[in-house]
Amino acid sequence: YCSQFHFKGNHQMKEIIIQENEAGKRLDRLLKQYLSEASSGFLYKMLRKKNITLNGKKADGTEKLVSGDTIRIFMADETIEKFGNRMLKASSDQNLTEEQIQPYLDAYRKLKGITVLFENHHLVFVNKPAGVLSQKAEPEDMSLNEWLIGYLLKTGKITAQSLTTYHPSICNRIDRNTSGIVVCAVTLPGAQQMARMLKERTIGKFYRTVVAGVIEEPAHIKARIVKNEKTNTVKILPWKDSAEDDTDAVQNAGDPIETAYRPVAVNRKDQLTCLEVELLTGKTHQIRAHLSSTGHPLVGDYKYGNQKLNEKFRADYGVRSQLLHSYRLEFPQMEEPFSDLSGMKIIAPVPDPMRRILAEKFHLT
Repeated sequence: YCSQFHFKGNHQMKEIIIQENEAGKRLDRLLKQYLSEASSGFLYKMLRKKNITLNGKKADGTEKLVSGDTIRIFMADETIEKFGNRMLKASSDQNLTEEQIQPYLDAYRKLKGITVLFENHHLVFVNKPAGVLSQKAEPEDMSLNEWLIGYLLKTGKITAQSLTTYHPSICNRIDRNTSGIVVCAVTLPGAQQMARMLKERTIGKFYRTVVAGVIEEPAHIKARIVKNEKTNTVKILPWKDSAEDDTDAVQNAGDPIETAYRPVAVNRKDQLTCLEVELLTGKTHQIRAHLSSTGHPLVGDYKYGNQKLNEKFRADYGVRSQLLHSYRLEFPQMEEPFSDLSGMKIIAPVPDPMRRILAEKFHLT
C-alpha cells in the first residue's frame, strides 16, 4: 500500500491507497486489518461520522475496494496507538527491517534444488525436491514458503514494504518427501484464483510413481480415508455411498477419496509398474495409502510400503523415501489476467534416483 501522514493539532490523517493485493476486499474488513484492536461498532461509528472516508466521501463499510481507492482515517494520535496494529502504527516506515526479512533470504540461500518452472505476474510454479517442507511444521523450520519470499525479494518481484500487507505463499502442499510441482501465489488475485480452481478441481494434477506389482489396465478407484493425527498416518476404508448403506457409521467413517491411474510402463521381471496417477481429491497421504490398500504400495514408502522391497531399492539406488513426483499440471481455458495459462501443461523433470530407476527398470527417459 502507499501511505502518508498529515497532522492537524493533536490529530493526524492517515491515507491508504489501495494496491492490487488489497483490491476486492470489503472496506470494513480491510479496516479491521488496520485497526485490529477496534470493535466493529467503533469502526462503523467512525464511518458514520466521516472520521473514515473512501475517496473523500462517506462510506458504510460494505464497499468493494478497487486498486487506486483512497481511504482517509482522521484520528487522534492516542486512538491510533490504542487501536492500530503494526501495519498502521509503522506505516510511515518504508520497509521491513533487515532483521525481519533475513529469514526469507536465508531460506533462499540455504534450500537447494528448488527450480522455477514457469512464472508470471501473479504466480510462480516450482519444482520442489524431496526433503523440503512445503510449509513450516515447527517455528524453527525453514520451508518452501520462506524460500518463495526470499526468491521474490532477490528477483525484485516484491519489496520489503509490500510484505507489510500481503505475504506470498504456496497454494497447494505436497508431502516433505514427495517431489514435484508446487503452485505459489505472488499476489492476492493469484492466490484467490488458484484456491478457487483447486477447490473446484479444474486443474489436472498428475503424479508419477513406481509401485510394487504389475498393473496392466487403467482404473478409477474410490475409498474413504481416516487420519490418525497422533501417528500422522491414514487408514483406507471401503467405499460406501448412501445408495449402498445410509447408516450413520458408514457416512461418518472418514472422507471420500478418488484416485485414477494408468500404467506408463511395466517390468514383469521385477514385478514393478510405473504409474501416472491423477489426484481427483487431495487428502493427506492419499496416493500412498490408497495404492497400498489395493496391494500396490509405492517403492520407498516406509509408512505404507513393502519393507523388503524398500530395502532393496535403498541398497541398489539409495532410495530413502517414496518414489512419488508431482509431475504435471494441466490448465483449462482461462480469462484475463490468467489467459497465459490457458491450455498450458507444466511439467517438472523427475529427479534422481527416480530418473535412474525409470531408465534402468522401464527404459523411460
